[in-house]
Amino acid sequence: QVQLVESGGGLAQPGGSLRLSCATSGFTFSNYGMSWVRQAPGKGLEWVSGIYGDGGETYYSDSVKGRFTISRDNAKSTVYLQMNSLKPEDTALYTCAKSIFLRVTTNDYEYSHWGQGTQVTVSS
Repeated sequence: QVQLVESGGGLAQPGGSLRLSCATSGFTFSNYGMSWVRQAPGKGLEWVSGIYGDGGETYYSDSVKGRFTISRDNAKSTVYLQMNSLKPEDTALYTCAKSIFLRVTTNDYEYSHWGQGTQVTVSS
């Protein structure tokens, strides 16, 4: 049974940092690309970042490039999102998603499993 469990969300001040984790189980983690997506209140789903199964390639949306860093530890079957220089517009529910491919995809119909999400709120 595939499981994705996020943690690390919370309240941060503008300019602050948070590190999200997504612990997975039930599949061969290194064989699949992983992504982080987010949904702000009243808005649609936004792809944030993705990483290849072997961790060799990473991708970011323009809105977070230079501020967020995605990484993975295949030995721990966990993907991370380090978020620095947070802005109020980063406030959202952050969810990790498993690609159906080794590579990254930004198409939500190409994710096979999703986590429950972790809430990030950026406010002073």
